Amino acid sequence: MRTPTTVLALVAAGGVAAALAVPAVAAPDPTRGGPPPVGHELPKVPVMTGGGGAVASVDPIASQVGIDILEKGGTAADAAVATAAAVATVEPYSSGIGGGGFFVHYDAQTRKVTTLDGRETAPATFHEKVFLKPDGTPMDFNTVVNSGLSVGAPGTPATWDAALRTYGSMSLNQILKPAEEIARKGFVVDQTFHQDTLDNAKRFSMFPATAAIYLPGGAPIPVGGVQRNPDLAKAYRELRTHGIASLHTGRMGAALVKEVQNPTTAPGLTVPKGQLTAADLAAYRVRPKAPTHTEHKGFDVYGMDTPSSGGIAVSEILNLLESFEERTGRSVASLSEAEYLHWFSEASAMAFADRNRYIGDVAGVPTAELTSQGFADERSCLFDPAKAQKRPVPFGSPDGNYDGECVPAGTSILPKDGQSTTSLTVTDKWGDVVTYTLTIEQYGGSGIVVPGWGYLLNNELTDFNFAPTTPGVPDPNLPGAGKRPRSSMSPSIILKDGKPYLTAGSPGGATIITTVAQIIAGVVDRELPVDDAVAAPRLSSRNGAEEAETAIFSTAIGAELSAKGHVLRHRPVIGNGTAIRSLSPSLWTAAAEPTRRGGGSAMVVDPQD
Repeated sequence: MRTPTTVLALVAAGGVAAALAVPAVAAPDPTRGGPPPVGHELPKVPVMTGGGGAVASVDPIASQVGIDILEKGGTAADAAVATAAAVATVEPYSSGIGGGGFFVHYDAQTRKVTTLDGRETAPATFHEKVFLKPDGTPMDFNTVVNSGLSVGAPGTPATWDAALRTYGSMSLNQILKPAEEIARKGFVVDQTFHQDTLDNAKRFSMFPATAAIYLPGGAPIPVGGVQRNPDLAKAYRELRTHGIASLHTGRMGAALVKEVQNPTTAPGLTVPKGQLTAADLAAYRVRPKAPTHTEHKGFDVYGMDTPSSGGIAVSEILNLLESFEERTGRSVASLSEAEYLHWFSEASAMAFADRNRYIGDVAGVPTAELTSQGFADERSCLFDPAKAQKRPVPFGSPDGNYDGECVPAGTSILPKDGQSTTSLTVTDKWGDVVTYTLTIEQYGGSGIVVPGWGYLLNNELTDFNFAPTTPGVPDPNLPGAGKRPRSSMSPSIILKDGKPYLTAGSPGGATIITTVAQIIAGVVDRELPVDDAVAAPRLSSRNGAEEAETAIFSTAIGAELSAKGHVLRHRPVIGNGTAIRSLSPSLWTAAAEPTRRGGGSAMVVDPQD
C-alpha cells in the first residue's frame, strides 16, 4: 500500500527492476542514509482487464514484481512467491519470513487444485495448559502476544521453496531478488503504513531491534519519508544463496531460536520466554494436502482444509444460501440488499458455530460432512427469513444422517482471532492460478524482530484457544505438541466445467471467512462484476460478533437488519480482498480494494484497450 514517487510513464519502461535505479522526486528522510528508495509512481489501479497473466495484491510495488516475473516467462507460482516476498517488504506488519500461510494452486494441464499447508507449528514441549496460570485461569492475551511464548516455527520460506519446486520454473535465488532490492533501497511511507506504525509504537518500543527499524529516533518515519530495512535485505540474500536450510538448520535459525527463548527487551522490561528449539525448526515440514471441495450452483468451490477453517466455513456458507433458496423459493439474486445481508449473516453465524465446535489440527474433523449440501439443508431448518436467530446459534451434527428432526447439538463461543494477514491472487498465460494467503497473525506479529535479520516474528500460537471455550464441549483448538493453530485464512478457487472462473482471498482474522464468502456470493449468487463484489459494503457475522461497515451500519440497510433482530457493531473496514475473474482462457479481470486501507493494486501483463 506504499505510494512510490516519480513518473507514471516509467512503469512501462522496465518494471520494478528498472525503476529501482531511478532517483525519487520526494526527498528521502534525512535521518536515513543509503541508496535512493524504490522510485517510480506506480498507478494504484483497483481493477484491470487483459491477457498474458494477472496479479492482484494489496500493493502496486508488489503487484508489479509479480507482473515482471510473468513477463519473463514465470509461472503463476513463480509470480505469487515473488509478489508475496515483495508484500512482506512493503507491508512487513502483515506477513513475512517469520510467519506462515496457505498456498492454493490450479494446474491448467491437469485441471486439478492442490494446496500447500505452510502454517506455523507449536514447539514439541507444548501442551493443553501452556497458556494457563498456576491457578488454572488463562494468561493475559496481550502479554502472551508480545512475547517469545507466542512464536511458532515459521513456514513461509519453506512454502515459497515448496511452491517453486512443485509448480514453478524459477529458483528461489531468482525470485527473491526484487524483494531484497526493495528492502535495501526502501519505499516511501504512506499514511496507512505510518498509522500502522503509530498503532504499534508502544509495543515496538519494547524490543530494541524492532524500534531501531520502525521507530528511528524514537518515532515512526513520517509520511513521505523512506523506510529501509538492510537487515531484511540480508535475510533475503541469505535465503537466496543458502536456501531455506539457513532458517531451519543454519545461522538464521540459530538467531531466531536465541531471540525466542530470550527476547531482547528495552531496559527494565521482561516478557515471557518462548519454547521454540532448533529441533522444532529442523522438524518443520510443509504439508501438501487435498483441498476442500463443494459444488455450488454448478460451480466447484475449492479451498484450504485444516488447520484452516476457511475452506470448510466458506463452503458451508454458500451451501446454506442455496438451502435458504430451496426453503423460501426465492433466489439470492432477487433479494434486496438488506434481505441478502440477513441471509448471509444467518448462514455465517451457523457456519461459525460448526467451525468453533469441530475444526482444528486434530484427527477426525468431519470435513466432507461439514462441506456437504445435506448437512447445510439440515442446518437451514433454523433459518427464519423474517428475523435473526439469537446469538450464539447452536452447532449442528455432521453425522451423515440428515433425514431426521431439526435438533441443534449445542452451543460454542467464538474465541479471539488475529487480524494481520495479506492475500494475493495470480494467473499466468498458461491458465495456472494461485491464491495465496500468508500472515504473522496480528499487525506486527509478536512485535519481535530477530536482531540482525530484520523480520518480525509471528504470534501465531495465540490462535490456539487458551482454555476450552465452552464448558463440557470438546475443543479441537487447544495447544499441543507440534500442533498447528486453527486459522481463518480462506484462499479459494472456483471452477466452472473444470476451468478457472474466480479466485479470491483476503486478510482480516476471522472476518476473512465472511469477506471471501461475500466476494464469491457476490459474483456467483448476486451476479456482480468481480470489482463490484470486492468493493461491496461488508458485514461479518461470526456467531456472536456481528459487525458492519459504515455503508451498512449507518444507513436504512442497517436499520432494517436491526429491525430483524441483528445486533450490529460499527467497524469502518472489514477485510482487504483480492480476486481474479477468468473471462476466457486468455482474458482476466483482476480486482483489488478501491479504497479500504488506501486501496490495493490489480495488474495484467497486456491490458485490454
